[in-house]
Amino acid sequence: MNLTAIAIIAIICWTIIKLTGKDKKDLKQVSAPEPENDALKQRVAAMQERIAVLEAIVTDEKYVLKREFDNLARNKAA
Repeated sequence: MNLTAIAIIAIICWTIIKLTGKDKKDLKQVSAPEPENDALKQRVAAMQERIAVLEAIVTDEKYVLKREFDNLARNKAA
């Protein structure tokens, strides 16, 4: 690519950016209201606790052993 083509592409890109207004640094960020954020944080914390409990159940040796017995029983019946 020659220098003229690079200059033309740069000018076109600069024009598109100016026309769309993407160069504005003071764009307002959309955020949820503070009470909604707090409620969502509480829900996430509660879900993390529930996931920890479920992980403990699934990784329990008795649970794994019971699943293996159930699988053996299903395979024997088939």
